[in-house]
Amino acid sequence: MHKDPARVFAWPVRVYYEDTDFGGVVYYANYLRYFERARTEWLRSLGVDQQRLAAEDGLQFVVRRAEIDFLRGARLDDALSITVEVMERKHTYLRLRQCALRVEEPMAEAMVQAACVRRDTFKPAPLPAALAARLAG
Repeated sequence: MHKDPARVFAWPVRVYYEDTDFGGVVYYANYLRYFERARTEWLRSLGVDQQRLAAEDGLQFVVRRAEIDFLRGARLDDALSITVEVMERKHTYLRLRQCALRVEEPMAEAMVQAACVRRDTFKPAPLPAALAARLAG
């Protein structure tokens, strides 16, 4: 899995006891939480303040689709790297590839479609101009 580090954002996550199931591995739904946190931090790193975006522009991001492959079980105290990589940018949504990696070994991989919508109607809205410009550059 060779990636261009300039194009792939990574956020560190430690597996805590509360993240695991009876078998001592990360409960599958928690990968969604990890992916959400990484997307939030990725947006923050690009200068997108989601609270301000909602309050001032009336916009928010929603997950429209997620396809996830659970490959291996991460365990208590594992240090994971949760990645975000833009695979496709459209006018109103982004298609993102996300991985949960233990060192270089993938634990889970997902394709996520994150759509920009108007908060009051939940109808599609153009990506914020500043974000679109950052992704284009």
